[in-house]
Amino acid sequence: MSFNRRHVLWGGIATLGFPKIALSQTYPARPVRIMIGFAAGGATDIAARLIAQWLTTRLGQTFLVENRPGAGGDIATETVVRSTADGYTLLVGGINDAVNATLVENLTFNFMRDTAAVAGIVRVPNVLVVHPSIPAGSVSELISYARNNPKKLNLASAGNGSGPHIAGELFKMMAGVDIVHVPYRGGAAAIPDLIAGRCQIMFTVPALVNAHVNAGKLRALAVTTLHRWRGLREVPTVSESLPGYEATNWFGVVAPVNTPAAIIKLLNNEINAGLAESSITTKLADLGGDALIETPDEFGKLIADETTKWAGVIRAAHIKAG
Repeated sequence: MSFNRRHVLWGGIATLGFPKIALSQTYPARPVRIMIGFAAGGATDIAARLIAQWLTTRLGQTFLVENRPGAGGDIATETVVRSTADGYTLLVGGINDAVNATLVENLTFNFMRDTAAVAGIVRVPNVLVVHPSIPAGSVSELISYARNNPKKLNLASAGNGSGPHIAGELFKMMAGVDIVHVPYRGGAAAIPDLIAGRCQIMFTVPALVNAHVNAGKLRALAVTTLHRWRGLREVPTVSESLPGYEATNWFGVVAPVNTPAAIIKLLNNEINAGLAESSITTKLADLGGDALIETPDEFGKLIADETTKWAGVIRAAHIKAG
């Protein structure tokens, strides 16, 4: 079983050639800030800059991405929720915000209450990989092996409360297995120990392990979407063995609560128009994801559903912020 190799495109955003249209609305009348809670160069940052360039060209004002890393994204989120609700300060938020709502104690804001959903951007699956020494060629075989060998398997993650961690904890709960969690400082930091066999299991984005799976250093068992993912059609889903299992990464644009509905509608229409363009969807595919085209209400429901879902996992697994 092998992956198609994907390479993240770091450049070329400015040369996409987006069409410009004439709009008569008063918004935006000045530059707009798009806050990101993570450093430049990551998937969130790249996707946000694609959308910012699209909106800049379409609406005739600069949409400027501003990186405010730290506290699992909460520094940027708090900056936005404390901003004036006029559409000039936006946030690219995501699963980290849904998780942090329960994971982080004493937050000074409530993400669902204090933001208004604008539009989705992208959804990225995880892939479940194991070290080749594990005698399991499927999720069912892995579950059987783990049940017969409690506490003998180590689950690597990108850190406490990270997407890979909560995906693993949901798997443990639904499968009824006892696997030891080993947190690292980021997904990339876990890979050497995973390849060496010191950890045997990991949920992570495909781009991080593609080359190692192709080289036979790791074995891909399943993807975490409900249905088979077009990027890895030959790889089954976890839900084929554990019905209902889903653990994907996603992010999109939100604004401070009480932002005028007309501004939200305008931004939603324009962002969704961009997500329908092959020049953008191709680059999102290079990041390992699919465009998340939704109405504000649909994206708001996704945020609410994910916040509730992961709150249950975090409490049941007694996960604490690391």
